[in-house]
Amino acid sequence: MRDLGVRVGHWTGEHTGCTVLLFEEAVLASGEVRGGAPASREIELLDPLRSNAGIDAVLLTGGSAFGLAAADGVMQWLAERGRGVATPGGTVPIVPALGLYDLDGTGTAPAAAQGYEACDAAMAPFEPALDGPIGAGRGATVGQWRGVTLPSGLRTATVSAGPVVVAALAAVNAFGEPGPLDRGLLRPEGFASGTFGRNTTIGVVVTNARLDKVECALVSQGAHDGLAKAVSPVIHTRMDGDAFIAAATGAVPANVDVVRALAVEAVAEAISSGA
Repeated sequence: MRDLGVRVGHWTGEHTGCTVLLFEEAVLASGEVRGGAPASREIELLDPLRSNAGIDAVLLTGGSAFGLAAADGVMQWLAERGRGVATPGGTVPIVPALGLYDLDGTGTAPAAAQGYEACDAAMAPFEPALDGPIGAGRGATVGQWRGVTLPSGLRTATVSAGPVVVAALAAVNAFGEPGPLDRGLLRPEGFASGTFGRNTTIGVVVTNARLDKVECALVSQGAHDGLAKAVSPVIHTRMDGDAFIAAATGAVPANVDVVRALAVEAVAEAISSGA
């Protein structure tokens, strides 16, 4: 993603992890939460009605709501470098964060130190791996809808149309799984099992298009369409926290409908790449 002005870094533990996306400069962004039980931080300011005019980073983390503490480390890392909104008391970095459920009973979750470490990792000379059981995808799984637990992880894809580029990075922790729905395996008892409600797919879509905040919101909706296209059954239940953030670096003029269509394909392609 460095071609888009984004550096990605991970902290990967034994059963959980976190991933940070650092923008070279503050970018316009918005997002959409469709799950009924999100673990999130600073998401309200992404609403186009809010005054925020740019974010400095995005954190994707395991550890459910506990893992959101890793954003403190990201903020510290950015503040030490003078990044953020200027206030009378100093700069305040803007770091929206999304968490997924991968708790395993050990009490382990990413904290501030791990968020800071992920930022350091993002500054390495070479871009790290972006696919597999790493970072925020370390403890991600799929398939519980049919009574199995299959390993998943981070997934990424980049698509383009002429000069317009859209990249998607998602931590796929879905109740369903990539691929078409096998209705023969769909049983009510699967939806009543102990694993139901422990799933969340979270991600970020980054484009080089010049979009305003409302248009970023539309692109984040397209990201959810990509999730629905790739995962079956995809159900934003009352107990899931599915959420996507869309950020625009603003280098290329573009029609928002083109960008949204590309976002659908980028997310679907990213998730399907792990099937």
